[in-house]
Amino acid sequence: MIDSSLSSLGAKVVVATSSDENHPPENITDGHTKTFWMSTGMFPQEFIIRFAEPLKISAVTVDSYNVKHLKIEKNTSQNASQFESVTEKDFEHTEGHLQSNPISV
Repeated sequence: MIDSSLSSLGAKVVVATSSDENHPPENITDGHTKTFWMSTGMFPQEFIIRFAEPLKISAVTVDSYNVKHLKIEKNTSQNASQFESVTEKDFEHTEGHLQSNPISV
């Protein structure tokens, strides 16, 4: 298991459906617990992370607030057009408390 920031693995957020200038999408991959991405648009929200090299991911942990449902997809082609579903998960409502969800993929 690699427990590091995604940016240290060469990951970059290449698409985000919305952002707040104080909490940009790049915070998703920085590995810092005090930074975060804040969406500012309508639902659903999505982002795409591109890795520098192909790698096998067996689990992710999503720390969030007020997320109802998460869908993880992957794409192994050079263009972002052929996504396939990996997993989906409904999150428990926590009334303003941190949701920490480990997810096997």
